[in-house]
Amino acid sequence: MTCVLAAFVLPANAEQTTSVAEQTIASLNRLSGGPHSGSRANHAKGVLAVGSFTPTDEAAAISIAPHFKESVPVIVRFSTGTGLPVIADGNPNSRPYGMAIRFTLPQGGVTDFVGISYDGFPVSTPEDFLGLLNALEGAGQSIDTFLASHPAALAFAQTPKPAPASFGSQSYFGVHAFEFINADGIRHFGRYRILPLSGNDFLSETEAAKRPNDYLMDELPLRLEQGEVKFKIVLQLAEKGDAINDASIAWPKERAVVELVTLTLSKPVTNSKHQEKTLAFNPLILPDGIAPSNDPVLLVRPIVYAISVGRRN
Repeated sequence: MTCVLAAFVLPANAEQTTSVAEQTIASLNRLSGGPHSGSRANHAKGVLAVGSFTPTDEAAAISIAPHFKESVPVIVRFSTGTGLPVIADGNPNSRPYGMAIRFTLPQGGVTDFVGISYDGFPVSTPEDFLGLLNALEGAGQSIDTFLASHPAALAFAQTPKPAPASFGSQSYFGVHAFEFINADGIRHFGRYRILPLSGNDFLSETEAAKRPNDYLMDELPLRLEQGEVKFKIVLQLAEKGDAINDASIAWPKERAVVELVTLTLSKPVTNSKHQEKTLAFNPLILPDGIAPSNDPVLLVRPIVYAISVGRRN
């Protein structure tokens, strides 16, 4: 078994890509009044839990990835949006929420998943994401002008994103497509969807505003003390003509799905605040059986994360 760091296959304009990544980090920091020492530039506020990832027979049939063949331990980080480490969990600006998973593979090594609580992404390129941040800052074109010329960003802004009662009662979506290869060499492109077995449970805006600032961060450990929190992870399969390399285009909901695994969270991490600062997730650390798409937002993520981690530490 080998792991492939797909960042090594970035296009030839790596210098330009790095510049965009650096500008993105700087803009995120300015928007949050940062940089905030020891915190991420985005999704700064989080909480950790540990558990296991147990695959179905269907998972092994769609990919030779080692964690699709046997149960593996995981550590999961849930987070609020923005670079504000003290933002109220119920604040509308804290959405979409984040979910990142680190899988420890059977023969050594790791692989990561990064998702959000919104099915899609506001833009299709790193340059447009930087343009969106600049518009939010009031630099360059106005946010109204930017949204008018970017329909996916407008939809992202207008789509309701209610606050959940718990991180464990919220669905999460893989923003990017990956290619899954099975033992017969058959390939499928798919996107992850992570669904709480207990169902989605949302608060009204009035209810969310009344909750304590850290209600999601505090609720998850309490919930885990009472029992396991489980999610079903499915893979939504692309059909011919679906956008593989554009994260801003969600695929139709009627696309076929393959049930991959049950994700079981068993206990909180007692030193969560300290340990999460040492974690740096990278969705392009991939095992055999999973390959990246050419989505430019996906390919720039390792650079953005590396810059953010370097400055955080």
